[in-house]
Amino acid sequence: MSETGGVREVKSAARTVELLELLAARGDRPARLQELAEELQVPRSSMYALLQTLISRGWVRTDSTGSLYGIGIHALLTGTSYLDTDPRVRAVRPYLDEASQALGETVHMGRLDGRDVAYLATRESHEYLRTISRVGRRLPAHVGALGKALLAERPDADLPQGPYEALTPRTHTDRESLRADLTNIRSRGFSVDREEGVTGIIGFGFALRYDSPAQDAISCSVPVARLTPAHEEQIIAVMREIRTRIEATAPGAGGAPNWR
Repeated sequence: MSETGGVREVKSAARTVELLELLAARGDRPARLQELAEELQVPRSSMYALLQTLISRGWVRTDSTGSLYGIGIHALLTGTSYLDTDPRVRAVRPYLDEASQALGETVHMGRLDGRDVAYLATRESHEYLRTISRVGRRLPAHVGALGKALLAERPDADLPQGPYEALTPRTHTDRESLRADLTNIRSRGFSVDREEGVTGIIGFGFALRYDSPAQDAISCSVPVARLTPAHEEQIIAVMREIRTRIEATAPGAGGAPNWR
């Protein structure tokens, strides 16, 4: 049995969390009992009993035949509670509205979670329909503007060795290439994602330094076809101002619980 913070991990609780994370990661691809049992190395009978318990409580759902399993509605309700009760998210949302209205573009707030960035808030542009993110989506930190802005707040020694996952032909896939980009980000004060996460989309990311090192960032995404030099200057100016105002008004470490 492994230990967490000096306390022995509860095996049944760990297994439940691993199952929910696995189902969530599959998205719209429901799983069969055998797949889940093999992936988590659990006997079929134990996995079946766990699934039935979670189905009865709304954390897992199944199809009419009882052979396919997916994440349940209670996962959504719990995630919504996280967003509604997080003081930083509540503080940032009005500024995202303001930035989106001023720029006519999609803006996001994300939080570093291990080697990924989780999207916590998004305001979509009315100018184009292609959705590049959603609340709750996770992306590798090395891929987009949010993640790179946050990686630049940390020493390069913390970067994994690689190679890194590529989402487009422009994604950084090796440590040295990413390090060079992070150096430029530190110099200019914001990150630029030029079609590294989504082909046809450029993003500008700004770390929010109410934590040290920063855990949260905001970004603005715009289609390549609509990004003129003048519009790029406008985006950078507006997002810089929004960042400054957020940092001046968002709850600091002394105004909110120090969540781990």
